[in-house]
Amino acid sequence: MAELGLNEHHQNAVINYMRFARSRRGLRLKTVDSCFQDLKESRLVEETFTVDEVSEVLSGLQAVVYSEVESELINTAHTNVLLLRQLFSQAEKWYLKLQTDISELENRELLEQVAEFEKAEFTSSNKKPILDTLKPKLAPLNEGGTELLNKEIERLQEENEKLKSRLKTIEIQATQALDEKSKLERALQDLQLDQGNQKDFIKAQDLNDLENTVAALKSEFQKTLNDKTENQKSLEENLATAKHDLLRVQEQLSMAEKELDKKFQQTAAYRNMKEILTRKNDQIKDLRRRLAKYEPED
Repeated sequence: MAELGLNEHHQNAVINYMRFARSRRGLRLKTVDSCFQDLKESRLVEETFTVDEVSEVLSGLQAVVYSEVESELINTAHTNVLLLRQLFSQAEKWYLKLQTDISELENRELLEQVAEFEKAEFTSSNKKPILDTLKPKLAPLNEGGTELLNKEIERLQEENEKLKSRLKTIEIQATQALDEKSKLERALQDLQLDQGNQKDFIKAQDLNDLENTVAALKSEFQKTLNDKTENQKSLEENLATAKHDLLRVQEQLSMAEKELDKKFQQTAAYRNMKEILTRKNDQIKDLRRRLAKYEPED
């Protein structure tokens, strides 16, 4: 439609609405005319009226006309809302969001354009009426709108595929990082187990030597005690010395174990292993945070 910039289908819809509005407007105008006619027939039966009588007659007429006009304006507003509801419902089925500009409703130029269109449409003698034999239904979007929707759907599908591919890559990286972390943890456990076995071996060997020494001292003490009682004091001193030696050796063993732990922690293999585990833990935390961004919500 050249006058309003709409296609033929929408032109017919506008004409139908204008026909409906003209019909409602004509009925209301007839109602207003009947109000005045009823007033003439019921109240204007005398030749002269006082000021109070004229004021009363006009007040009654004002109330009736006011009620009729108000009712029509309210009905017109509600009718427009129903029409907008039809349009918005159809748009929502196609996942579209329509926008309206309320300020354009008071655009005098556009209002005059609509008035001229209505005048030309309904006063032309050659204009054929539009017959709606069936209940009017909202038609689907035209081919141009469908094409735009198809393009938008294709774009969203492509974006979805990219996100799926990216998510899959992140999942693979996370799985590899977890596997590598498990390997490093097992390697660390093996190192710790080897260290423990080494400590146990050294401790057992030292204890065996000490036990052998104590056993030898006890045997010598018993032999000396049986042979010569005068050597009892000397043997007791030797036993005390042996006990001191045993305590000293045990202290040295404890210091040796602490030194061994300290040296092991200072080894390059231990530091490297600890740094690798720290980096892997940071990578896993980062991957999990990135993965959480793409997990679907329930």
